[in-house]
Amino acid sequence: MQMMTRDVLLEMELEEDDDDDGDIVLENLEQTIVSGFGSLESQQDFRTPEFEEFNGKLDSLFFNDGQRRIDFVLVYEDESRKETNKKGSNEKQRRKRRAYESNLICDGLQLEATRSLLDDKLVFVKVHAPWEVLCTYAEIMHIKLPLKPNDLKTRSSAFDNFNWFTKVLQVDESIIKPEQEFFTAPFEKNRMNDFYIQDRDTFFNPATRSRICNFSSPSEDLSCPNERYLLYREWAHPRSIYKKQPLDLIRKYYGEKIGIYFAWLGYYTQMLLLAAVVGVACFLYGYFNQNNCTWSKEVCDPDIGGKIIMCPQCDKLCPFWKLNITCESSKYSVQISEASVITEDPHDAVLSLVVTLFLEFWKRRQAELEYEWDTVELQQEEQARPEYEARCTHVVINEITQEEERIPFTTWGKCIRITLCASAVFFWILLIIASVIGIIVYRLSVFIVFSAKLPKNLNGTDPIQKYLTPQMATSVTASLISFIIIMILNTIYEKVAIMITNFELPRTQTDYENSLTMKMFLFQFVNYYSSCFYIAFFKGKFVGYPGDPVYWLGKYRNEECDPGGCLLELTTQLIIIMGGKAIWNNIQEVLLPWVMNLIGRCRTVSGAEKKAPRWEQDYHLQPMGKLGLFYEYLEMIIQFGFVTLFVASFPLAPLLALVNNILEIRVDAWKLTTQYRRMVPEKAQDIGAWQPIMQGIAILAVVTNAMIIAFTSYMIPRLVYYWSFSVPPYGDHPHYTMEGYINNTLSYFNVADFKSKSKENPYTELGDYTTCRQHLIKKNYLLKCLHLISRYRDFRYPPGHPQEYKHNIYYWHVIAAKLAFIIVMEHIIYSVKFFISYAIPDVSKSTKSKIRREKYLTQKLLHENHLKDMTKNMGVIAERMIAVVDNNIRPKSD
Repeated sequence: MQMMTRDVLLEMELEEDDDDDGDIVLENLEQTIVSGFGSLESQQDFRTPEFEEFNGKLDSLFFNDGQRRIDFVLVYEDESRKETNKKGSNEKQRRKRRAYESNLICDGLQLEATRSLLDDKLVFVKVHAPWEVLCTYAEIMHIKLPLKPNDLKTRSSAFDNFNWFTKVLQVDESIIKPEQEFFTAPFEKNRMNDFYIQDRDTFFNPATRSRICNFSSPSEDLSCPNERYLLYREWAHPRSIYKKQPLDLIRKYYGEKIGIYFAWLGYYTQMLLLAAVVGVACFLYGYFNQNNCTWSKEVCDPDIGGKIIMCPQCDKLCPFWKLNITCESSKYSVQISEASVITEDPHDAVLSLVVTLFLEFWKRRQAELEYEWDTVELQQEEQARPEYEARCTHVVINEITQEEERIPFTTWGKCIRITLCASAVFFWILLIIASVIGIIVYRLSVFIVFSAKLPKNLNGTDPIQKYLTPQMATSVTASLISFIIIMILNTIYEKVAIMITNFELPRTQTDYENSLTMKMFLFQFVNYYSSCFYIAFFKGKFVGYPGDPVYWLGKYRNEECDPGGCLLELTTQLIIIMGGKAIWNNIQEVLLPWVMNLIGRCRTVSGAEKKAPRWEQDYHLQPMGKLGLFYEYLEMIIQFGFVTLFVASFPLAPLLALVNNILEIRVDAWKLTTQYRRMVPEKAQDIGAWQPIMQGIAILAVVTNAMIIAFTSYMIPRLVYYWSFSVPPYGDHPHYTMEGYINNTLSYFNVADFKSKSKENPYTELGDYTTCRQHLIKKNYLLKCLHLISRYRDFRYPPGHPQEYKHNIYYWHVIAAKLAFIIVMEHIIYSVKFFISYAIPDVSKSTKSKIRREKYLTQKLLHENHLKDMTKNMGVIAERMIAVVDNNIRPKSD
């Protein structure tokens, strides 16, 4: 009934557009509304719906006669009781509304009007589609309907032995009966006897009939089965959180478009379960081995890390500091992903394979749903949006049909619109980049303040001081500010993106959603991920060295990573943005509609709502909007990006996403069944443009995680030290070991080599730490003992060396190893991904068999029967012709 649904949506726009622009739209749509009846001025006899008083049956889904089912409900405000400042607008609106109702009646629909019990200005028009209308439009729209029950044998599965376990996860079949599988075919009225019609009332499901939404309360009328309440009890209720979703009933009641969303969300959540297990295992491995990590113990050791004096990380106010102040951050780095090779490279590889398997098996599952829900060959041509048709003022000649047709703008006008839209999107992306630069400047400025204000020496008795380092304070505050800016820009850009897409004026709703999808995802990709990309790949990479630092804009000294690396800051950024986004979205999705509905109920007359019929109760719920599912998809795709792009830095991200999604499914179900009006059911074959977006993210994730492991973590320098520099000829240890790794990765700097006295650190009094280091004397480097020698993170030659402060051989070994690691890892994972994609067919063998069987039955039952009828008719005609000929040539008797 989607053609009728489009008319209903058109009527909603007619009744809601009260501004000047709306009047322009109404004028342009006037001929469409009254097509076949002439102009409004010439049309006098409108066919109007029957007006009936409410019969008091609150749960009834039928007209007052108790026979005709309510398939749709229209709502309008009575023009005679409507207050407006526009002269004559009420009468114009009334005539257009009457013309629209008359069109529906002339098309065969039956209408019954009832005035609201709570607001006498509102009128509810109940719509019933008779059997003939349903059959006519089913044939026009090529709706596939049951032809014959599925007679293929079900193949046994290895999981059949675990039926006792999976039965616990299933919904109660005594309450929600499983749907019987049928072979289907496009409906034809003249072949009605070939279809499996046992009951005309149930042959078309509620989603097809667009039946009125029910409020979430059990029906007291036994003749009115309440699918919405069943969905609330067995799907949306918290006690059903561990059960599988009743996808067939969701599709039957809400339509394929909503059904495919929840099917995808459930499948994605199952993928997260495996990824979460791998991530938790890696995290626990790091947690239980943090005290066994050699390099972490060296950082925390008072005799090693406590005696290493580090260079100031900013000019003037930043003090010298001891390495062991970063003890806790180094331990946490071990817990995250720095424990060993086991917790990084294989974890990233496993997750990449899990994502690939998810995408490939989702294609198979999607193909099964396409067959089961009769969307394999969706032949219906999507009609143009009313907003598009309203602005079709230019007449052109169609090259194919050589007939005149109307378009909203010329080719030149279309180019101008595309240019303006692209420029607007580019401007907002630049605005995001500007905000990221502003956060970087904040980091550089506030780090100086924290370095001057926070304690300089580590006090083991103060538990807060162990974590409250200048780096951590800067990272947390910058992440919070970044999150606030992200949410503000996101809120503003949502409205801007809709305005840009409306200006672009796509022809169909699918074109509109795809265009908006690309704009919103491109913006949110930059908005949410830019700060993470900065921390992962740019921060601390271009800082120079203490004697020659790099400055931003000639003023701000580029910030350095924590000596434990930037992974901790990246993890902090991910937790704040990912967690804050999930909390904010849940507040919006749960509290906002609930509060709005509560306010709406408080505005009604006390106790009157209990006496209102179902359709009036549903009218006072919140409207879902045309883009309701769009925002749900967008939320999950952004989360998918966080889970895949940066999982190497935060293995627990899949676990957090899993918990969020388990709640998200039930929250979305609760919203649909209790807080929002029922959306108009729509057909959908797949998840649309989101599928290629996920595939693109999965491919990019391999690169980002490989680069995080290579350039952001210190896994590669540790491996290079272990296999090359811990033993001769570069090292002094007789066997491979991680001992001495920290000392080997810290370069020396002479305080006397500061270029400008104004940049020298004022904190020069360090007690006993003003003498030469013994191992420096053994190296025969010429250092004056009166000068302070401090350390910094880099691989450079020490002062006094012929190539002092230039990169040493360790640095070039590490760079070569990093590049080799990225190339090898990418090629291996990409090869395995492409092999899996090739090896797993998009359509399973059983689904292909069902599709072939269905096509065979369609050909046999419809086309062969048609041929038999033609043969039979031709035989009758031939017999008659023979009889006529015999009569003409037979000699006449006297």
